[in-house]
Amino acid sequence: MPTNFTVVPVEAPAEQEEGEEERPGGRQPPPPPAEPGAEPSSASRSRRGSGARRRQAEGGRVERGGGEGDGIPRENSPFINNSGLERGNIYEGKNMALFEEEMDSNPMVSSLLNKLANYTNVTQGVVEHEEDEDSKRKEIKAPRMGTFIGVYLPCLQNILGVILFLRLTWIVGTAGVLESFIIVFICCAGTMLTAISMSAIATNGVVPAGGSYYMISRSLGPEFGGAVGLCFYLGTTFAGAMYILGTIEILLKYISPNAAIFKAEEKTEVEEAMLNNMRVYGTCTVALMAVVVFVGVKYVNKLALVFLACVILSIMAIYAGVIKTAFDPPDFPICLLGNRTLSRQKNFPCAKYTEKGNTTVATELWDLFCDSASSNATCNEYFKRNNVTQIQGIPGVASRVLIDNLWSVYGDKGSIVEKQNQPSVPVPEEAKDLDLPYVFSDIMTYFTILVGIYFPSVTGIMAGSNRSGDLRDAQKSIPTGTILAISTTSFIYLSCIILFGACIEGVVLRDKFGEGVNGNLVIGTLAWPSPWVIVIGSFFSTCGAGLQSLTGAPRLLQAIARDGIVPFLHVFGHGKSNGEPTWALLLTAFICEIGILIASLDSVAPILSMFFLMCYLFVNLACAVQTLLRTPNWRPRFKYYHWTLSFLGMSLCLALMFICSWYYALIAMLIAGCIYKYIEYRGAEKEWGDGIRGLSLNAARYALLRVEQGPPHTKNWRPQVLVLLNLDSEQLVKHPRLLSFTAQLKAGKGLTIVGSVLPGVYLDKYTEAQKAEENIRSLMGAERTKGFCQIVVSSTVRDGISHLIQSAGLGGMKHNTVLMAWPQSWKQTDNPFSWKNFVDTVRETTAAQQALLVAKNIDLFPTNQERFSEGNIDVWWIVHDGGMLMLLPFLLRHHKVWRKCKMRIFTVAQMDDNSIQMKKDLQMFLYHLRLNAEVEVVEMFENDISAFTYEKTLVMEQRSQMLKQMQLSKNEREREIQSITDGSRGSIRRKSRSSPQCIGQDVDNLLPNDTQEEEAQLIHDRNTASHSTGVVKSLTAVATPEKVQMTWTKEKLISEKHKNKETCMTGYKDIFSMKPNQSNVRRMHTAVKLNGVVLNKSQHAQLVLLNMPGPPKNRHGDENYMEFLEVLTEGLNRVLLVRGGGREVITIYS
Repeated sequence: MPTNFTVVPVEAPAEQEEGEEERPGGRQPPPPPAEPGAEPSSASRSRRGSGARRRQAEGGRVERGGGEGDGIPRENSPFINNSGLERGNIYEGKNMALFEEEMDSNPMVSSLLNKLANYTNVTQGVVEHEEDEDSKRKEIKAPRMGTFIGVYLPCLQNILGVILFLRLTWIVGTAGVLESFIIVFICCAGTMLTAISMSAIATNGVVPAGGSYYMISRSLGPEFGGAVGLCFYLGTTFAGAMYILGTIEILLKYISPNAAIFKAEEKTEVEEAMLNNMRVYGTCTVALMAVVVFVGVKYVNKLALVFLACVILSIMAIYAGVIKTAFDPPDFPICLLGNRTLSRQKNFPCAKYTEKGNTTVATELWDLFCDSASSNATCNEYFKRNNVTQIQGIPGVASRVLIDNLWSVYGDKGSIVEKQNQPSVPVPEEAKDLDLPYVFSDIMTYFTILVGIYFPSVTGIMAGSNRSGDLRDAQKSIPTGTILAISTTSFIYLSCIILFGACIEGVVLRDKFGEGVNGNLVIGTLAWPSPWVIVIGSFFSTCGAGLQSLTGAPRLLQAIARDGIVPFLHVFGHGKSNGEPTWALLLTAFICEIGILIASLDSVAPILSMFFLMCYLFVNLACAVQTLLRTPNWRPRFKYYHWTLSFLGMSLCLALMFICSWYYALIAMLIAGCIYKYIEYRGAEKEWGDGIRGLSLNAARYALLRVEQGPPHTKNWRPQVLVLLNLDSEQLVKHPRLLSFTAQLKAGKGLTIVGSVLPGVYLDKYTEAQKAEENIRSLMGAERTKGFCQIVVSSTVRDGISHLIQSAGLGGMKHNTVLMAWPQSWKQTDNPFSWKNFVDTVRETTAAQQALLVAKNIDLFPTNQERFSEGNIDVWWIVHDGGMLMLLPFLLRHHKVWRKCKMRIFTVAQMDDNSIQMKKDLQMFLYHLRLNAEVEVVEMFENDISAFTYEKTLVMEQRSQMLKQMQLSKNEREREIQSITDGSRGSIRRKSRSSPQCIGQDVDNLLPNDTQEEEAQLIHDRNTASHSTGVVKSLTAVATPEKVQMTWTKEKLISEKHKNKETCMTGYKDIFSMKPNQSNVRRMHTAVKLNGVVLNKSQHAQLVLLNMPGPPKNRHGDENYMEFLEVLTEGLNRVLLVRGGGREVITIYS
């Protein structure tokens, strides 16, 4: 039926109003209630509109948040726990009243739509660390950069550089057009495949500044991320050194050769003088650039476009020069002696003789090869037999020089650059005379070294991802801009190879420093309109690239340092007040100086190639791992990737590393491996949802499924330990030495599960459980116990231990051994881990076919820092239960605490046994087991039971009988309570007090309570001589008053009192008139006799291992079992009671 509703505005509560912002002009009072069916007032509409606009404005603001404590920045997520919303806006209306109690943690979607649309991940890279450390909230400026300006041009600038201008012509001339094409194609293919993988990672969510380091660390974990991030940092730093060396080479070789400080007196000293000049000028340049970066990094960024313009103009000049050679080749003559190229840095005429007037005179060239100017002078044999010819160095694209330049011409260091297919008269072997004006090769050349020298020219593909925070649409711009830049530069490099081979003579291409063309830059000779376009353009290009490297490398190091994964780098996370990385800049300049001191561009290039290749390798690995694992969060917008492409790129990068230089590759991998292990050992623990963790989980799942197939073979058996710990009221471990003993026994091998039980209900105890787990984990770290921690909250301790024994572990990785401490205070009633829990644990391990180790006097066991210089580990082998007694000492002696202890094995011979033959058999058994131990057979002869044993047994049984009567009285009272409760159907209220004259007068609570049961089960003090008096005193002392409220009639109360008195009197008469059970007497006799034998032989042993007898099958004798074990181990310092799991754990077979 229809119902009329009246909407009444309700004023917000006081606490809700306090959370809202004050509106200008004060808060307006709420409007009066509206009439049924009336339209909302304009005031209310305007108020709701302003609130919506205010929410929209707040939603448009995006804040950067950072967490403290663990070093992991927090995400400012609009989905969960966003406290930025106004509480007043959350509770507007009652349509969602069903969810209002969860609004604080789960806000309404309607109030978050704007934030959802503008959601950006918090920056965890360089940009974040450049912010001030005062954690003030700042608004992000709207990014403006598109694909062309933000990604394409920066990548172009970083890829095109020093190698193109200074070494590409030499690589083409040495390797030939075909092999050079292969070199460039392989390198470009590697970077293209890496770019595809990088595009997939970069479009799988927001990638802050930090580039490859951020992507690798968040995809492969902090260990790989830190190792590869530092390698990428070293690569970037050495790249800066390479660019600076290129800058100095251009300056001293082609711009101002007279600026050299060190001059060469002889030609043999030219190379050494040049290296010294490079060191001096390079050091000054590094210092100058570091000052520029420190003072004004923003000016470096502004000059980047100028440097890029120089690169583009230089490339355009090269293409223009190639076109010009088709119809008007430039005039750069090359002088050849036979087929050998002559150096013309002194600009002498290319002839032996010249005409002066009507006479023929010798030229300067003659003077260089002969000892005098006369025709009868003694000259170089090759000079006399061969003619001097002159050819064009740049015949042009229309010539057929491409055919001659197809094939490689490799040579040794100091070999003369010769023209192929040029006629010459050979001479017998002659000593190399460096004073002759030939063009010599300065290094030995072969295919692999050229790959290492060339590869730095294709690096720089990360420039776009490094600027992702400044892009308008990073997930679209990064793949498009990066792949387009690689395609453009690959086309430029491949086309230049063909054009250089088609335009320039081979001897000119192999002339690295342009000595045959009057000391000009070889690539400059091809350029139009002037070689100076290339010289000046390449100078500014390399100078700008060096500045960019010195700007980016310190920020990368700062990002790694502030992530906190490498502790010793923490100091480099600090900087100036504006976040500039001062200390990181100093370290970068120092490392860059190391590259400068090498002073050879050809030697530095392979070093940085290693680091960049390793970085690219792990980018491909990250993409392949994420793709193969199919993690739910792996949803890249870039769809043109496949794990096979990533795997191919990874393989190609690895192959290129060893192709460039196998020893450099091994050194780079060793450095990365050392950093990885250091971070794993000392670094801060991070949880970044990395792929390696997912890979580990998949591998663990596969291994667990394989292990599930069956129990391990005896040869593979080792103790997989479940350690049961007791906690105090502060959730601290009572016996830390139990974890020390576990570490000594396990030595980090196998499975270790450390468990504990908290009594109670989980909903009430989860905070205590978390605290207990943290305490146990910290203690495990301090004791170096590698394993897992498991806390169980259960209604009783006994049930919790049972749950751990049954369910701890996973699949085949389950424990097969339980290690626990002996309950020293088992006689005290306030001990929650009573003797009953202990005996039940022994039974449950036996039922589960698990071994049991009980450490008595655990607080006397050694810590991991102690060392026993001497002593014995004594094994008392009474019964055979699988060989655990033999295996445990062997495992313990692997640890340095027990290493110097000797192993002794004792066994017991009965009256009818041949002790001599038993010793021989035991020695042979140990020989087959490959165990070194002393063997001794102890003979135990039967004798009469002593009075002490009889008296001890009698006291034990009398107390046991009292405890049974207490339990019986309690059960009867519970049944009586139940009958009265059913009869009255009302509230049961009664007050009674316990009488010290009779045990069991009190009525316990209706709910069962194991703690009260345990308190009632008190065992005697075995040192008490007068057992009857001691029984009454001890039991009356425990009978504390209880208050149970019931409704009783007077007659019922009187009858109940008489009944209890009669029961008590009867019980006492039975106790004092009883005789001890003969079976218990015999057991006590065995315990006393065996204890005496063990004390005689092993009282001073460092550790005694004993067979642990099982509990009685009849549960009525449980209370006596603890007394037997106490007597058996009395007087020994460190005892380990061992109970096997019912299977063989040691074998004589290999």
